[in-house]
Amino acid sequence: MTDLQYNYNGVSSFTKTKGINHLVLAHQTEIESVNSIPCFFWGNLTDPYITAKCWGTIAKVVRSSFGPIPPSLRDPIVTAGTERIRFEGFSSCNGVYVRLDMKPESIDGEFIANGTTNVDFNDPMLNALNSIQKNEKVTLAVGQQEMQVVTAKSKVVEKKVTLPVRWIKGLTSVQLYLADMDLKFELNKIQTIQLFQNMPKGTVKGDFFISKRAGKFMFSTLATADAVRIGGLHRLRLLDGVLAIADQVYIYESADKQTVAFVFEFGKMQLLMAFSPDAYRGFSGEGKALEQMTENLPAEWIYGLNSLLKANENFDPTLLSIENDIDFGTMDQLTSSLSSIGLLGYDVVRRSHFYRQLPFKTERILSLNPRLKNAKKLIAEQQVHILKKEKDDIEAEVKGTGVVHKVVINQLGHRCTCEWFTAYQGKRGICKHILAVKIIAG
Repeated sequence: MTDLQYNYNGVSSFTKTKGINHLVLAHQTEIESVNSIPCFFWGNLTDPYITAKCWGTIAKVVRSSFGPIPPSLRDPIVTAGTERIRFEGFSSCNGVYVRLDMKPESIDGEFIANGTTNVDFNDPMLNALNSIQKNEKVTLAVGQQEMQVVTAKSKVVEKKVTLPVRWIKGLTSVQLYLADMDLKFELNKIQTIQLFQNMPKGTVKGDFFISKRAGKFMFSTLATADAVRIGGLHRLRLLDGVLAIADQVYIYESADKQTVAFVFEFGKMQLLMAFSPDAYRGFSGEGKALEQMTENLPAEWIYGLNSLLKANENFDPTLLSIENDIDFGTMDQLTSSLSSIGLLGYDVVRRSHFYRQLPFKTERILSLNPRLKNAKKLIAEQQVHILKKEKDDIEAEVKGTGVVHKVVINQLGHRCTCEWFTAYQGKRGICKHILAVKIIAG
């Protein structure tokens, strides 16, 4: 699968006129109907200082790498609509996900259109943002408010961008991890600063844990029952720029205690940063979306949601089930499937999904998982033989290269005799053999 390449027709700019700062974000997407929208939002930032600090943190994340992948610029994506603006991005290694949720009170302006798009984060613009003081006025435009007229004499600045497939895959799989998280700790400003002041310096190896003793939070190498595991502890340094300005910090942990997320609350906005289990592992390789892609999602559902929902609108599965007479079990499957193709994001604080269509073609997202492709190939070549199928108990044989693998699926989970399952025990998603059996068994 080749990387996605596209060109910005301009670059984001930050200018000052009559004492007011103007930030115009250039945007570009793979979806032509969205790409033709000149402007999504235009208005004022009600707290430009904190907003700029959060944007600076996002810029640090999208320009960082903690694994074997060298760091390079990955522009964030922006979702505008329903009185909210959300910025999302990934590190180059795909191990760190960041999202800024700008609440309605953080902006004062007009939403001209709804949608999700990539935006240009360039060095001159970011350097200018660093100079914003607390009492300055800043206007924000996501896109050009007016179509620019380009003459033969004018010079159009283009910016070429390459997005690797793992970056796109990460945007889908991380939402499934967020939906599996529960709140573990809540820290005030002083507790947050004290915790990070005692963080070990440099790149540390091995697992660290955050625990609470006598009202104080601390890092430790000892795993206790109530501790939260942090893999790749040095990655938390990405949060240094917002430690002193957060009102509250919430720490969330996944059910398998492998993935963790920090939510920094600033009143008018929230900054979430999620970390993969270890620095050398990215979210795109976790394979969590595979569980939800065993059934083909009817195209009419996608088209129906596009016409029914607006960007950033809450996705209420219970209400949709009742209003459209859909079985609750089917709606659970639908919710997971929509998340796995980028149509739903997840807000851990509000514990709800929100609608947003990633700025990539749906067929591109569906083609990104080689295990799904290989599972369908096994089925097409009739390599899967179901030995036993009862309500909650399935046994099957799947032919491999010179070997036959045994697959068992029951209430205790799923198992396979292949090398992939033996090595990872399901921690990086199900293998192609289990996936093929699940598809056939329905």
